[in-house]
Amino acid sequence: MATIEEQIQAVQAEIDKTQKNKATEHHLGRLKAKIAKLKAQREKVAAQQKTGGAGKGFEVRKSGDASVALVGFPSVGKSTLISKLTGVESEIGAYEFTTLTCIPGLMEHRGAKIQILDLPGLIKGASEGKGRGREILNVIRSSDMVLYIVDPFQEAHFRILHRELEIAGMRMNETKPPVFINRTLRGGIDVRSTVEQTYLTDSQIGDIIRQFGFVSAVVTLRVDVTADMLVDALAQNRIYSIGIVAINKIDLATADDLKNIRLHLPEDWPILEISAYVGTGVEAMKDFIYDNLGFMSIYLKPQGQEADLVEPLIVKDDSTVKDVCRTLHRDFVRKFRYARVKGPSAKFDWQRVGLGHLLMDGDLLTVITKKG
Repeated sequence: MATIEEQIQAVQAEIDKTQKNKATEHHLGRLKAKIAKLKAQREKVAAQQKTGGAGKGFEVRKSGDASVALVGFPSVGKSTLISKLTGVESEIGAYEFTTLTCIPGLMEHRGAKIQILDLPGLIKGASEGKGRGREILNVIRSSDMVLYIVDPFQEAHFRILHRELEIAGMRMNETKPPVFINRTLRGGIDVRSTVEQTYLTDSQIGDIIRQFGFVSAVVTLRVDVTADMLVDALAQNRIYSIGIVAINKIDLATADDLKNIRLHLPEDWPILEISAYVGTGVEAMKDFIYDNLGFMSIYLKPQGQEADLVEPLIVKDDSTVKDVCRTLHRDFVRKFRYARVKGPSAKFDWQRVGLGHLLMDGDLLTVITKKG
């Protein structure tokens, strides 16, 4: 009997050879649902077999206000770039696989501390474990932004990298579709839609869901659903992240080289042109990373003192009072009594709030803690 890994590879091979169009939407959906179920089984088995004696992996302790993963083939210039962004010297050599572990560096820019992760080169087959690919991909999945580094002379690099991330369950520059699947005890597959469905019929939707192992479920659709959206909702492990592309080595490329490589990159993605070696475009890259990570400024007012309106605390724009407390001091959450907020998130000046209060850009915050 074929192993789970062999079954996954066989289904993936059939997916790869099937032309994608509206006529094959249903067939591909069934295959993708099957492969998603097999991968869930694989992860369950791996979790059961995991022991404390595992070898050194790529577990990275998150630090700073956000993290950015550098993704690229070996020798594309990631180590040189992280050195320019952070000042941390990663081992650099003119041969493949120089970086053998994850090397985190901290980029301080406009008041924010951003962790930049220099990972071993991602290669074709990484999503199936080649070149310690799964460990690398786990680190990428936990980051706030993915920065693809591509060589202007290698047309296929982006396509291969992006495919590996897609197979690993990452959805770059996409929003999570409003597709909701709730398992029920009886009643079969009940499809409820608020919009016209043009890709799949109710019967085909039910067929794909049953392929994943559901017998009865209520399916609520608030979008014209594709098979991919349906499978993503079934898998429940997709990561929706920010993706940007940096074309490196522009100091060696001609205008025609740059024009050609752009033909192989997504038109609606942000694309930066840089030379990590010379430093061209690096400062602009820092600004772009900061502007697209979703930061906001919170002004702190210690109890009984004036607010610091000169140097705000830079945090993610989905931060709560609890997140700020963790940033300020590890004991602030444990000793927390209440906080007072003045600004956009407050209903009135110096509103008393709890740890779960969602802050907004420009808020003034006072945290009151227990003594001792």
